[in-house]
Amino acid sequence: MTRVLIADDHAVVRRGLAEIVNEALDLQVEAEAGDGEELIGLLRDGRGDLVVMDLKMPGLHGLDLVKQLRSEFPKLPILVLSMHPEDQFAVRVLRAGATGYLTKNSAPNDLVKAIHRVAEGRRYVSPTLAETLLESMDTDTEAPHEALSDREYQVMQLLASGKLVQEISDELALSPKTVGTYRLRLLQKMNMRSNAELTRYALEHNLIA
Repeated sequence: MTRVLIADDHAVVRRGLAEIVNEALDLQVEAEAGDGEELIGLLRDGRGDLVVMDLKMPGLHGLDLVKQLRSEFPKLPILVLSMHPEDQFAVRVLRAGATGYLTKNSAPNDLVKAIHRVAEGRRYVSPTLAETLLESMDTDTEAPHEALSDREYQVMQLLASGKLVQEISDELALSPKTVGTYRLRLLQKMNMRSNAELTRYALEHNLIA
């Protein structure tokens, strides 16, 4: 029996995921967490063999949470279940240390299939994402946002969604000066001059969840 930890800040979502997971004879929801800190605490207490987690939760979240989990629990299977389109975010999540990536609009049987796969020590991506990754290997062109570091990508998403520097500073636990530095750097990399250009680009490429 594989013990599954579910981490999502919405109780209704956790309940739905738990019902799907518990229907499988060899899977059992061990516990639920509403944020990254709670999830880490459960793992430190030895609760769970596998994590199914959302990317956007209060406190430590996103790529930072995935990286910390991978650092502290090297063998832990981590399945990210997110509303972000997989073709825009999955590669970064997998590089950060996740074992699999699935969007929240996936069918319930896809979730169970993904859990089984990562529980076996293998990676999981959808057939659509696998095809996209193969196609990207056949081209030398790279979209401007793909050249950004993970932190620059996070700042870009938050700026494009309308957040102010101070709000981003609070959310990412960075100083406003550091956020400003990331902003200048990513604008240079993407050859843009303003947040308005950034927002337009993010909307056109479906980078804002």
